[in-house]
Amino acid sequence: MEAIVPYLSLNGNTAEVMAFYEKALNGKILFQQTFGESPMPSTEDMKDKIMHATFQADKLTLMFSDCPPQHASTAGNNISLSLNFTDVESIEKTFAALSEGATITMALQDTFWGARFGMLTDKFGINWMFNHDKEKKDN
Repeated sequence: MEAIVPYLSLNGNTAEVMAFYEKALNGKILFQQTFGESPMPSTEDMKDKIMHATFQADKLTLMFSDCPPQHASTAGNNISLSLNFTDVESIEKTFAALSEGATITMALQDTFWGARFGMLTDKFGINWMFNHDKEKKDN
């Protein structure tokens, strides 16, 4: 398992928040994709919102996303701890262990971005994200 990365879920102002942190923390945006740039269906009002972004300032890494209106964030549910795994066995084992008494919000599954990914809120109310980037195959 790699380092825990805080994942901030915001209500449509992710670009503004990242620009502020970029300046205040002397950081940079490493990756950003809008809902409209992804193969996921999105509404017209969400197409320019951030589906996923990664920010770095020195050794600090933060990830961001705008929440669709039906999943609006509030103080307390707007941050998740993201665990990145180096192998499938570890992600499966850890997801199963933290699932005890949890609310699974997205079962572990293969994704369009080439990862095994899942989310849950544990029995103590902590939001967790699980990610394992699959090996890229050469064509």
